[in-house]
Amino acid sequence: MYEDGTDARALFQALHDHDGPEAYGKVAVPWLEHAGDDYRAWLARAGLHDGWWAGEAAIHGRRFLIRELYALSRVSDVLLLGFQPAADTPSGPSWPVRRLQWPGVSLFEYLALFTGLGMTPFDHGGFDPFFHEIVDVEQADDPAAPIQVTQVVWQGLMLGDLLFSRAGVRVRAGRKRALRGVADRFPLYWTFRSNYRPTVDESHGWGSHSQWATDFRLDYRTSTSVQLNVAGDAGIDVPGDLNEQAAQLTSGERRDLLRHRCLLRPPDAADMLAQMPGWEKELSLFAWRLPSSDTGVARATVGGEPRG
Repeated sequence: MYEDGTDARALFQALHDHDGPEAYGKVAVPWLEHAGDDYRAWLARAGLHDGWWAGEAAIHGRRFLIRELYALSRVSDVLLLGFQPAADTPSGPSWPVRRLQWPGVSLFEYLALFTGLGMTPFDHGGFDPFFHEIVDVEQADDPAAPIQVTQVVWQGLMLGDLLFSRAGVRVRAGRKRALRGVADRFPLYWTFRSNYRPTVDESHGWGSHSQWATDFRLDYRTSTSVQLNVAGDAGIDVPGDLNEQAAQLTSGERRDLLRHRCLLRPPDAADMLAQMPGWEKELSLFAWRLPSSDTGVARATVGGEPRG
């Protein structure tokens, strides 16, 4: 919670409790007015890629700021529910996907809330997993056709150099790059709720209070580098940092999970993983970091590596 009592958890709860239209005007606008310039300046600290999240001296403020960003991401997740495509039958895990009802806002109002906190909208042209969440795949005739954006469903948001939320996009791609029913329906990690696919979030399974102590994933894009999950401390290729389920995935599949927050195609070890019911929930990937040698690779492989 911010020192004056402003916090995104209160906004989330107020939206949850709101009954009827005009959620933006009756709930979001008063909350924004109360937040004020000091709150916005506090959030802006997170937009700097300068190591603010690390170090013993920063641990107290870091904890509150990261968790406030997480609470804001929950607000974003539930306000985007109304813009997400209806789910068809997902491929892979047979998890139920329920339509979740929250007060509706327009896309203009959604952006107004977060730009009012100092964030900048984007959509971008060429597909990039840093910027884009795949919400629907049109399968191209050429199996190796790269991933191309065909429609932006909602815009993403940056807070300085920090990614706050990705743009939702429909894409066209060859099946070796992104398979329909997997790239658009496989569980989405680091996400609280979705109306069109299962989600896996560190808060899931915790009590009504403890779940708010979840850290926000910190991804930065500067003029010189791309850094994913900078507060993570587990090696994506280090055997000792991988549990039994994660060890079944190839190095490329683990990178897809970190970059896209989901898999794009069925894993090579699908038969083995099928013997581990619920393996998607057990990957323990929230602390994964790319090795320093991979810095910037996300920009170079935005179409995904073709696979037979």
